[in-house]
Amino acid sequence: MEQSSVFDVIIIGGSYAGLSAAMTLGRSLKKVLVIDSGEPCNKPTPHSHNFLTQDGKTPSEISSLAQQQVSQYNTVHFHTDVAIDGKKTAEGFEISTQSGKKFETEKLIFATGVKDNVPNIPGFSECWGKTLIHCPYCHGYEFHGKKTGIWAPAEKAFHLAGLVNNLTQDLTMITSNKSDFTTEQLEKLQQHNIKIEEGEIHHIEHENGNMVHIVFKNGKKIRLDALYAGIPFEQHCKIPETLGCEITEQGYIKIDGLQKTTVDGIYACGDNTSPMRSVANAVHQGNFAGAVINKELTEENF
Repeated sequence: MEQSSVFDVIIIGGSYAGLSAAMTLGRSLKKVLVIDSGEPCNKPTPHSHNFLTQDGKTPSEISSLAQQQVSQYNTVHFHTDVAIDGKKTAEGFEISTQSGKKFETEKLIFATGVKDNVPNIPGFSECWGKTLIHCPYCHGYEFHGKKTGIWAPAEKAFHLAGLVNNLTQDLTMITSNKSDFTTEQLEKLQQHNIKIEEGEIHHIEHENGNMVHIVFKNGKKIRLDALYAGIPFEQHCKIPETLGCEITEQGYIKIDGLQKTTVDGIYACGDNTSPMRSVANAVHQGNFAGAVINKELTEENF
């Protein structure tokens, strides 16, 4: 077939989870192709935290070193492109890319992450990943003791409140409807002196992504150093659904305890499978997915 190559495993997504899987498979001499567009979800984030040996490094520093180390295994190949389609074949799967390339594989890993649907609020995108943050484990320590807000659906906001209250005593919940919280939740927030600000956000005043004020549609503004925002997301890659992989009610690719999707021969790892969006978790899942696939390929051919 024109413009085609055959691999044991194709990994779509070359960030932390994908590179971790590639290293595991490369060390087992499997022929691997990593297809990646070079646009990771955490690109706006200035520093990555809570991952041993790499705490405080930029996301690009970590991924560049990872790719350099994975590249030492000569059975691992890289292709900068966007995977746009996939289909089942008699031998496994065929992946088509934006540039017109076609690749075949027996096993397929999706390490494609998710896409955050940033709201159309002036100043939001400029602050996203810097002072507009999503995870107290990834970013919370840097803002401990600071004026902090939480803006998310009530259940998620309440869950975050307990975690963030451990980091700062100056915490404000921002909601468009105070009644979204249960009576018990409101009592708990009051018990911990957590303020509630009711209103629709109009824009965010900032200095180079450093938040200064949240400005409401009624004209009121409050001073904040950081805001946890629970915004919706979607799968970055639609190919898993095209191939029949089940998606959970929360929007993640459904996997079992071995990183297997609901389609035989397809695996997934990283942010596209779990709300635990961290470098450490992505590396763990990728490493495990690679080991599981290597075991299956070995058993099939031994």
